[in-house]
Order: sequence, then structure tokens, then C-alpha cells
Amino acid sequence: MAKNYWLIKSEPDVFGFDDLAKCKGQTEHWDGIRNYQARNFMRDSMQKGDIAIFYHSNAGPKVGAVGLASVASEKAYPDHTQFDPKSNYYDAKSSKDNPRWLMVSFKWKAAFKRLVTLKELKETAELEDMLVVQRGQRLSIQPVEKRHFTYVCKMGGLTAKELKALEV
Repeated sequence: MAKNYWLIKSEPDVFGFDDLAKCKGQTEHWDGIRNYQARNFMRDSMQKGDIAIFYHSNAGPKVGAVGLASVASEKAYPDHTQFDPKSNYYDAKSSKDNPRWLMVSFKWKAAFKRLVTLKELKETAELEDMLVVQRGQRLSIQPVEKRHFTYVCKMGGLTAKELKALEV
């Protein structure tokens, strides 16, 4: 199967790229997704081994792409936070028999040598049709075309040789 490329957003003060690196096995579930389109991407299109650009959002001047992670789970599975009344992500209409919300696990892959800011992404002609730079595009999980993925990695300081070694 062909590898898919993604951009995943997280607020670094909630769960950042460095937090993923510190997790056991550098792997963690990606919970709290409450958008049907993002959920459907996880459910229908994500597969183990896909690669994602890890993007820090809502981080002031540090908004941007910081590194790479890979999908570590075989498929999407129920997000446990939807069943916990104490969770901010609780969904009273969801049940264990018919869960609404799913998640996948991600594994830390590589840090960029430098932050690639949203401003830079928006100012780069080669990325003008990349979803993250489009007005109103706020999805926390979004597909990325391979050409955009490769270009952002290059902007982040990763060489073609390094990308090949990472199997991306």
C-alpha cells in the first residue's frame, strides 16, 4: 500500500512534539479529535506507517512545523475520553457499543532542525495550495500531498538522505 502523508496539529502547552519524544516508546495515542472530517481521515485513510508533519498550533510566534511522527496503530480505535464524564472530551451521546470518536497512535520520528513557521509556509509559492495555508483551514488532522510534505521537510532542514533513512 502507498504511504499517506498528513499534518497533525497540537497545542504545545497541551501536548507538544517534545512530549511525544518523552512517551514510553516515543509513542502515544492522539485523543480528543472532535471533528467528523478529521475522524473520518483517521478511520478511512490512515494506516500504520503513514508519516505526519507535527505542527504546533496556537503557540504565538512558535506556530509551525516542528518534526515528523508516524502512525503506529494498525487502525483507528475508540477514543476512551468520550466515555469519561470528567474529561473535556466527554460525549454523552457516544456509547462503547457505538463510539463516535476514534484515535490513532503516533510515534516520534524525527525533529526538524528548525521550526518552519506558518508565515513561511504561507509565503512559499510551492506550498500555496497546501491545506494548512488555506484561509479557514483549521482541521487538526489533514492530508498532505507528497510534494508538499517533502518541501516542508526540506524547509525544516532534513536532507533527502535523512528522509530516505527515515523511510519517508
